[in-house]
Amino acid sequence: MLHGRTSEQAAIKDLVEAARTGHSGGLVLRGEPGIGKSALLDWAAEYCTGSGVRILRATGIETEADLAFAGLVQLLWPVREHLDALPGTQADALRAVLGSGGSPGQDRFLSGLAVMTLLASLADDGPLLCLVDDAHWLDHATADALLFAARRLTDESVALLFAARQEGFAAPGLPEVRPSRLSKEDAERVLAHRGLTPAAREQVIAESEGNPLALIEFSSERRRYHSAAGPVPIADRVLASFRSRIALLPDRTRLMMLMAAAEGRGDLPMLLSAADALGVRPEDLEEAEKAGLVEVSAAAIAFRHPLIRTAAYQGAPLARRITVHRALADAATDDDCRVRHLAAAATSPDEGLAVALTRAAERARGRAAFAAAAGLWEQAATFTPRPRDRAARLGQAAALALSSGHADHAAGLVGQAEGLLDDPTSLATLTEIRAAVEFERGQGRSAARLLLERCAAADPVRAVPMLRTAAGYAWLCGEAEVIRGAAARLADMNTQDPMVQGLASLIDDDYARGLPLLARFVAHTPLDVTGQAPRTPPEGATMPWAAFCAMVMTDDDAATALAGAEVTRLRSQGLVGALPQVLQDLAGVQVQAGRHRDAEASIAEAVQLARDTGMHQRMPRLHSVLARVAAIEGDEQRCVRLASDRPDAGGMTGLAALCLLDLGLGRYDRVLERLEAAARGPLRHLTVLVTAGAEQVEAAVRLGEPERAQEPLRRLEAWARAGNQPWAEAVSARCRGLLSDDEDDYLRALAAHRRADRPFEQARTELVYGEWLRRARRSSDARTPLRAALKTFERLRAAPWRARTEAELRATGESVLAARPTAADPLERLTPQELQVVRLARDGSTSREIAAHLFLSPRTIEHHLYRAYRKLGIRSRRELARLDLT
Repeated sequence: MLHGRTSEQAAIKDLVEAARTGHSGGLVLRGEPGIGKSALLDWAAEYCTGSGVRILRATGIETEADLAFAGLVQLLWPVREHLDALPGTQADALRAVLGSGGSPGQDRFLSGLAVMTLLASLADDGPLLCLVDDAHWLDHATADALLFAARRLTDESVALLFAARQEGFAAPGLPEVRPSRLSKEDAERVLAHRGLTPAAREQVIAESEGNPLALIEFSSERRRYHSAAGPVPIADRVLASFRSRIALLPDRTRLMMLMAAAEGRGDLPMLLSAADALGVRPEDLEEAEKAGLVEVSAAAIAFRHPLIRTAAYQGAPLARRITVHRALADAATDDDCRVRHLAAAATSPDEGLAVALTRAAERARGRAAFAAAAGLWEQAATFTPRPRDRAARLGQAAALALSSGHADHAAGLVGQAEGLLDDPTSLATLTEIRAAVEFERGQGRSAARLLLERCAAADPVRAVPMLRTAAGYAWLCGEAEVIRGAAARLADMNTQDPMVQGLASLIDDDYARGLPLLARFVAHTPLDVTGQAPRTPPEGATMPWAAFCAMVMTDDDAATALAGAEVTRLRSQGLVGALPQVLQDLAGVQVQAGRHRDAEASIAEAVQLARDTGMHQRMPRLHSVLARVAAIEGDEQRCVRLASDRPDAGGMTGLAALCLLDLGLGRYDRVLERLEAAARGPLRHLTVLVTAGAEQVEAAVRLGEPERAQEPLRRLEAWARAGNQPWAEAVSARCRGLLSDDEDDYLRALAAHRRADRPFEQARTELVYGEWLRRARRSSDARTPLRAALKTFERLRAAPWRARTEAELRATGESVLAARPTAADPLERLTPQELQVVRLARDGSTSREIAAHLFLSPRTIEHHLYRAYRKLGIRSRRELARLDLT
């Protein structure tokens, strides 16, 4: 019976009962050692026994923290026969994890996606409870997978309950319960039947400070003395007590306990083999069993509490620990297990051991367990005799730590590696990872400069991609001299790279040369019939940099094709971690195309994925995309909230949105102040500021200060001529018309708009042309473009622009305005994710296929469809197929 745990038990009951009613959830029990977390997990299992709730259990083991997916193997081994229910790539990923074949995934979140799908599938047969003890000792790959699943499961009858210490196992987004120390009354209840005298009971209660494990340990009849209470942490006092008890045991018992502690996993055949080599047997554990320290069964040896394992291991002399690890290494049948024990037994550099560790690291990398692989490379480095080789292995560890989302740790590793090298050529080999780490940590300027400085010492094959990355980082961060320097370095090498040279030209406003060069780079990333880019495109053009160039060029067609193809590829391969950036690119062109709901759906998915995968630094950039939508709609509060003020490309995207908002609300002086200041800053070259020249021109004209429109118009017209993009030709012609007061400019603009797909910009042109016609006393002619503009502004919910257009129509004598919807569009009631789901369902995809596409569970898809049907007033997919969901 548990005492003093009423609130904790209630929280667990709520979690389980929610699962019974079809709602998933996760909960973390967090607290100091001995506070009763394991007892609460046992109580949860007992509470669910016989109630139709399936239970899966796993325990983090300290000695397995570097073994990729060790915890996941524990949890899923009993249900491995259910893997066939998963989509192909997910099933393969888990088969590779469980060692039953299958091709491993290349994304660290694919395993989490597979775990989510598997748990949801298991819950189809009834509620499922996953109990994970000592989660702070889970290997990173298991922790990532389980947390990803816990955050994305919603309507699948799955409950996940974790127990973890105060430190470790960061689980943002999951609710936590922190069991408190027991009150004196509850402590007395715990000790009521332990045969203590009143004085002894008072002493134990005082010393234990309400820690349940300490209460039990300090009240043991075998305990001959008590530790003095004081500043020593309670866990350390309990640990000291366990050491004292172990020290009283026979030598052979202590050796057998040490072997079990060092082995860690409870692998009885391996343990018995090693024990036989050292002349001890399981019977030697009898005294430890009598003392209540271990539990021995036919299948495993288990310590009553993790602190006992720690005491058994730490209390042994170093020489004995080395002997035990060597015996365990000899007995191991698994390569990863063997190398783990060899490393634990090593006391000096050993190149052979280092090589074995690198092989283990590559096995972990092959299963996308990047954090485990990073740890193994780091461990290999510690046993590497030669400094240069040690630095190379630390560099590998840093790259994998970054891939696993641990940028700060990666920075420390690459710093160690750099400290071992003193020549430029060797340092150049670490530059790309150092730069990637700095960029991820928000230090894009230093990353760009570093790549440029060190590429001189790199070989030409490596130097070109280094210079390309330097130029890309520099473009986003406003380091113009780095871009020019990269182009000059290429010229010195007698080598060409259209991206670098194109960006260098754009920096100096040479659009006529720069934009065609970027177009050439993009053209060298062709899409095949499957919508995927070739692995090795001509001139080394990679999909991410090609999409980047398409966005810089404002080539809507190319950007849509590249981003769309990349999203398709990433979805099909389950590459979750890369999706937020590509969805951001896709959302950007969706906004320009007037597909605001699609953009909101793309960003909503990207934000959720970024949150679920711990990429919180991406949030401002993702939100800034939708700031433009809020600006168009005139929603000032939302626009200000979404617009980033960071000094980078994302910040400039937000600034441009704020200027569009101000223009729509008639605050023309603020538009000019913001954009003129930006034009004097280091990011003046960014496309978003060049194209925002349209706002500058209109603001200047409406303020009666046309001279302030000349420079932004010059840049915009030069951009339009060089880029040959219809939308840019249309906008620049509109701006010219605002200044020239010449109808031909407006007519050219409207003709160009017909070749583009930017409805908001076309409606703006129709509005200003209608205004011009009305001023020219051609009210009848003005009504046609004004009605067209009004229709578009209404569709885009562009309230300020709609109001201006209505005012102009009234001024023409229009008595009947464009028809307004009498009822809200049913699609407006759908959430972004519901809209995604119903569109895929309308196109014939099954719930299982939609779930795989959106990285959700089939049951979640069914719930989205159910809610969407109610909002749309329909009952089936057949009715859905008849709806216009554009």
